[in-house]
Amino acid sequence: MKIENAKAIVTGGASGLGAATTKGLVDAGALVTIFDRDPRGADFAAEIGAYFAQVDVTDEDSVSKGLDQAIAAMDGLNTAINCAGIATTEKTLGRDGPHTQASFKRTIDINLNGTFNIARLAAAAMKDGGVIINTASVAAFDGQKGQAAYAASKAGIAGLSLPMARDLARNGIRVMSIAPGIFRTPMLEGLGQEVMDGLAADVVYPQRLGDPSEFAALARFIVECDYLNGTTIRLDGALRMP
Repeated sequence: MKIENAKAIVTGGASGLGAATTKGLVDAGALVTIFDRDPRGADFAAEIGAYFAQVDVTDEDSVSKGLDQAIAAMDGLNTAINCAGIATTEKTLGRDGPHTQASFKRTIDINLNGTFNIARLAAAAMKDGGVIINTASVAAFDGQKGQAAYAASKAGIAGLSLPMARDLARNGIRVMSIAPGIFRTPMLEGLGQEVMDGLAADVVYPQRLGDPSEFAALARFIVECDYLNGTTIRLDGALRMP
C-alpha cells in the first residue's frame, strides 16, 4: 500500500508512540484519525492535521461510533494501528500479599482485549483490504519482575499475529505486531535522566533509548511492505531484559 493511500486509525494516537506514529503518517501524506480517551487529543489532532474521535478501546459501542466517525471523515478505512495501552508493575506475590485480580484484569482488558476489539471491528470496516498493526513489547518474551500482567497482555498481542493473519487472509487484510524495547516517551522521561541512562545501559547497540520516530518509521514500513504478515518484529537495539 502506498502510504499516501492509507486511511488509518491510531489508538492512543495523542501521546507517546501513538503520537509519533500519527504525526509520521500525516507527514507522509496519509489520512489519520486519532482514537483516544482523552478529549485533549483533539488539540493535537488539529495541530498536525489529523482527525479525532474520543474512543474507549474496551467498549464496543464507543469503538463502533469512532469507526463511523473516522470512515465518514476519511471516506474509508484500510489501516488500524493499536498503540493504546497501560504499563503496570505488581509482583505475583508481594509484601502486601498476592497480585490483585482487579489490576490484572484491567491490564488485560485495556492492552489485550482493547487491541482485539479494535482489530476485529476495524477488519469488518475494511471493505478493500488493509493492514492491522498491534503493539506488543519485548516484555512479551523476557518480562521482568513485577510484569506478570503486562507481559501476559503483550504476549497475547504477539500471539494474535499469525492466527488473525490467517483468519483475515481472504479479506486481503494483513496483521503485524511491533515489540518495542525501551523508548524515550514522556512517561519515561518523567523518571529522570539517571533512570533513563541506567535503562539504556542494557541495550546492546545502539546503546540508547529508542526514539518514538523509529517506531513510527517501522509502522510506516509495515503499511507499505505488502509481504510483511503474521509475525512480530522486535524493535529494541538487541535488548534482552535482564
